[in-house]
Amino acid sequence: MKKILIITDNLPDQINGVVTTYSNIEACALRDGYQFVYITPGDFSHIDCPIYNEVKLALPRKMGEKIEEIGADYYHIATEGPVGLWARKYLTKHHIRYNTAYHTKFPEGLYTLLGIPESITWRYIKWFHKHTGRVLTTTESMVRQLESKGLRGNIIPWTRGVDRSVFRPELRTKRAGEVVLVCVSRVSKEKNLDDFCSLDYFGARKIMVGDGPYRAELESKYPNVEFVGFKRGEELATYYANADVFVFPSRWETFGIVMIEAIACGTPVAAYPVQGPQDVVDHGRTGYLRDNLKQAITECLTLDRNDVILGSQRWSWDTAWTIFRDNLIEANNE
Repeated sequence: MKKILIITDNLPDQINGVVTTYSNIEACALRDGYQFVYITPGDFSHIDCPIYNEVKLALPRKMGEKIEEIGADYYHIATEGPVGLWARKYLTKHHIRYNTAYHTKFPEGLYTLLGIPESITWRYIKWFHKHTGRVLTTTESMVRQLESKGLRGNIIPWTRGVDRSVFRPELRTKRAGEVVLVCVSRVSKEKNLDDFCSLDYFGARKIMVGDGPYRAELESKYPNVEFVGFKRGEELATYYANADVFVFPSRWETFGIVMIEAIACGTPVAAYPVQGPQDVVDHGRTGYLRDNLKQAITECLTLDRNDVILGSQRWSWDTAWTIFRDNLIEANNE
């Protein structure tokens, strides 16, 4: 088997789009004769970030020894945190070729959480990806954004998929009656979840699925919202399937896998007309994108759920794996 080393600042049991992406394409890779091996913060001493416990801060000592021990055929740096940074340093120093990914709007997130000017973080992002063979990012619009920020070289749009054995419309048992609005997200401030929780949609039941550092504050502010915590697998899919509309209030996503999971269950998406939703939602078929979320919800309720399901067929983890595989860089020393 060809060995692919995935270097990431995420722990394997975290619930986010990065972990979801690699865990799903890994199954496709095994079928094609490739083995994924990981270096994560769990391989080193690490702590939770004080202001954002989902972010892990590792001290990646002996990174070079770990890389040498694994002896991969291909190297992929998934994130720009401490683990990715130390791996980049070692691989670059030893002229080992690799590629990278840009999953998250890092500059926008740091500005929201810490007030760090985006211009500073963009300089870091450009430097971080400078020596990569290719940068994989989520969509064509993200390719254009990275190019507009000064990144050079091969920037590749890399789609995402959905596991249709889990996320399926047959899980819907809801009868006609009250409108059920569901949002699935990491519950953190930059996700703009106040816009969902504060929605005054007559007769609607609002359910927030997920957890995170902003949950306690939201629960105290919005007692009419049901907070059910993290859900996985079929339990999560059941929330999607029994929603009448999936509400996605975030304005700074590079993709938003939760949207295509909802669509695969037949649930249309109400979102803002911004990057992420614009790349994922077929306006008027699988959802509506409006500056007014209440209007988008009302319009989503008119959509045929069977047509929503048909609109989800373009999302495939097989396609995502093929793009990933075809853009691997041989690690041979130069």
